[in-house]
Amino acid sequence: MTKRRIAYAQILAAVGIALLLWTGCSPLDKNRSVRVGEVEFTMVYVEGGTFVMGCTDEQNGDCWHFEEPCHEVTLSPFYMAETEVTQALWREVMGSNPSHFVGDSLPVENVSWNDCMAFVDSLCKRTGLRFALPTEAQWEYAARGGCSSRHYKYSGSDSINAVAWNGDNSRHSTHAVRGLQPNELGIYDMSGNVFEWCADWYDLYEPEQQNDPVGPATGRYRTLRGGAWQVSAIMCRVSDRGFVEPSERDSIYGLRLVMLP
Repeated sequence: MTKRRIAYAQILAAVGIALLLWTGCSPLDKNRSVRVGEVEFTMVYVEGGTFVMGCTDEQNGDCWHFEEPCHEVTLSPFYMAETEVTQALWREVMGSNPSHFVGDSLPVENVSWNDCMAFVDSLCKRTGLRFALPTEAQWEYAARGGCSSRHYKYSGSDSINAVAWNGDNSRHSTHAVRGLQPNELGIYDMSGNVFEWCADWYDLYEPEQQNDPVGPATGRYRTLRGGAWQVSAIMCRVSDRGFVEPSERDSIYGLRLVMLP
């Protein structure tokens, strides 16, 4: 190899290292496109890492007691859906559309946790891929921007209306996915539009460091994250937690998928 080529290779390596140090993440595009019938959607690769979960400083004290104590969580890599599950995808998989607000590009809503688990099971069987509902830890890590996090109060911004359809800007309805700006990972609507069911049973946090936590083994309520079209900004924060019985349906309840590598 000539000296010029060696120097060029060294420059490229230096740039790659600098990019890794700057973002904290791999610069390689590992996202995956999935097609189910006529519906195509993107799963965003989320590099594993360690973060502080709960009522952290950027929340400015706008927290409920069940967002404490802050605790360190380490996660393995996973894929998070670029958008909430749309009505087009739900109908393709389930053959029906339970939503109150109807439109192919709108997030599916009026679905219970139990409904969502049936959807995930059907989607896995149809595609042969390992889909699931996100754990609370996976959801919050991705909402915060993963290893590219800029420590925003909401998912992608400190300005609620830049990233979230909420009670102040929604005009009393859900909106098409990807209508506002994404967060640091290129994921849309993790704040606002519809609450997103998570896999976990609800319980108070423990202070200890955790690796790939999945929540308690049993409980009464399942968790919801992200806020929705009719709620205030305080409920759209990245650390806010909701919890209801897994059989409940409402036009503010939807879902987002994760997929294991």
